[in-house]
Amino acid sequence: MRMKYTFAFTLLILAAVAGIASAQNAEAEGAVTDASWIAIAAGLSMAGAAIGSGIAISATGTAATGATAEKPEVFGRVLIFVALAEAVAIYGLLIAFMLWTKIRV
Repeated sequence: MRMKYTFAFTLLILAAVAGIASAQNAEAEGAVTDASWIAIAAGLSMAGAAIGSGIAISATGTAATGATAEKPEVFGRVLIFVALAEAVAIYGLLIAFMLWTKIRV
């Protein structure tokens, strides 16, 4: 089961790297020659960040709920951990936006 996820994430990373390399190459040449790779990389960066953020929020949210149930005074501390997990999605959105602005039609 784990092998299937590893293969899927490897494909996502390879496609994102190909898009980023295409964007850097096009920027060096002054024009985007293959905008489809950049669009794929932008979509994959957002999708990967959202999936990773969802997994992280699931783990930290469960632990935060248990910790808060046992000691209500730790709510502020565990809320920070959940917010840090959410920041991963924001970083993915930032990278997707930066790639999106490189596309010229």
